[in-house]
Amino acid sequence: MSTTLTEKPRTGQAAVKPGLLHGLTWLVLRQHRTTTWIVVALVVLGAGAIVYERGEMADMLAGLGWPDKDVSLTTSPRSYDYIAEALGALPVVLAVFIGAPLIASDQEHGTAQLVTTQSVPRRRWLAAKLAWCLSLVLLSTLVLSTQFFWWWEPYRALLLSEWLSGSVFDNTGPMLVALSLFLTISGIAIGMLLRRVLPAMLATFFFALVVQVAWGEFRGRLATPRLITWPLNADTPGIVNSSSVVETDRWVGTADGQLYGWGICAEPTEKATNACIKDHGIVNNVVEYFGYDQMPGMQWTGAALLLGGTAAVAVFVLWWASRRPL
Repeated sequence: MSTTLTEKPRTGQAAVKPGLLHGLTWLVLRQHRTTTWIVVALVVLGAGAIVYERGEMADMLAGLGWPDKDVSLTTSPRSYDYIAEALGALPVVLAVFIGAPLIASDQEHGTAQLVTTQSVPRRRWLAAKLAWCLSLVLLSTLVLSTQFFWWWEPYRALLLSEWLSGSVFDNTGPMLVALSLFLTISGIAIGMLLRRVLPAMLATFFFALVVQVAWGEFRGRLATPRLITWPLNADTPGIVNSSSVVETDRWVGTADGQLYGWGICAEPTEKATNACIKDHGIVNNVVEYFGYDQMPGMQWTGAALLLGGTAAVAVFVLWWASRRPL
């Protein structure tokens, strides 16, 4: 089977400049048309669910008199939690079911070997496959993350999820896009190396879980936390209990800045506690925290690291395919 990418116009006909969907691009899209339509349908359903549930929550809060009256929710709406969890799992799903089989399936069924015997260079064929896959991931996650932020941001003071938690931080801004792209291209590389679909999907699944756990530990290192200090017996500043603040640690300290653990003077009697405080020279409360205004910078820093990793893995995939038989 041969593939003709261009066709000479007949005599007397004007040459027609091919559009975007022609030749190899059209063949790749046609090969993966079922996957494309499934992803598009899921994105439409997800976006529709967010619009509907946001409207339901807005009506509920309006019935309670918000924002003119103070309203506190004992729990987040169940639909909000479900959608946040689904978005958190989306990068893993895309990596396992789209990334891992992308090249491994062609290798397992012999399609890759057939393609490399045609006139199309294997690097060009592989670049077209990567472009389709990563574009689909980018557009779908961009739509859903934008929709989720539109839901969360106006009500962030009421919802119980801290902005630094994975259910918010990783699902909004550029993070959902960047994390999905990195895991998907990693799944593609794993599939190319293992050359079998099921082992590639399993390996990608466990790899994605490890990355997400490691990312959860690394998230708090994307910026420098701030410190706030106030006298030991004074009232707690309002900013400490604000929904815009994520507290990461708390100490008591001396006038010269030495810090002690919060419970260092937790003695059984008040007299013993006061004596301990005096002995250590403790005069201040100290809290370490991140402010909500740091969120965009932290997200873009994290996204830049993940997108850099995505580019590096993509270059590796193209390099490996050009030097090794598929």
